[in-house]
Amino acid sequence: MYKSKINYQSTTFLTSAPDIRALPADEGIEVAFAGRSNAGKSSALNTLTRQNSLARTSKTPGRTQLINTFSLDNARRLIDLPGYGFAKVPLTVKEKWQKSLAEYLMKRSSLKGLVVLMDIRHPLKDLDQDLIHWAVESKLSVLILLTKADKLGPGARKKIVLDVREASLAFMGDIQVQAFSSLSKLGLPELEQTLDQWFGATEPTTDSQL
Repeated sequence: MYKSKINYQSTTFLTSAPDIRALPADEGIEVAFAGRSNAGKSSALNTLTRQNSLARTSKTPGRTQLINTFSLDNARRLIDLPGYGFAKVPLTVKEKWQKSLAEYLMKRSSLKGLVVLMDIRHPLKDLDQDLIHWAVESKLSVLILLTKADKLGPGARKKIVLDVREASLAFMGDIQVQAFSSLSKLGLPELEQTLDQWFGATEPTTDSQL
């Protein structure tokens, strides 16, 4: 349907919404980014789009409390979902985030894939696994993006990627795993390649990044 390669640098902010009812019309294709509040989600989005402040970064995890929508073109969007797990916020706020997250994953028909970001040094925490289970139940493709990969040497990085790939088989879903660094740009071309496929801009490939 779409065959033109995407220029992620042209991404623009569209809207922030407290729940799916306030999001743009449920049409076209969306890809969502989600992860623990200290996983480097905002930094990854900024790196992907070559924009320093498209997604707000903060030394205080949990600043993203809304569903933020970014437009790639008139039919494709990136979604920045609320961070979870680490933020020191009231329980009622955490429960609201969790409800919004589950509702979005299960009811948003334009959602094509989910990028789950995890610190490569602390992968597959309980909430990460819950999120992947939700995505698999909703028949979504999943990319586990192991962030802050520059913190490890090549050998240790490769071992963790392989370990997470093996562990991800238990989810019984369409799941890819790759290392990523916003600092060194490691894994950026592979991230773009996966997103291009989900957005219908390129054909599927079996190449992967350690």
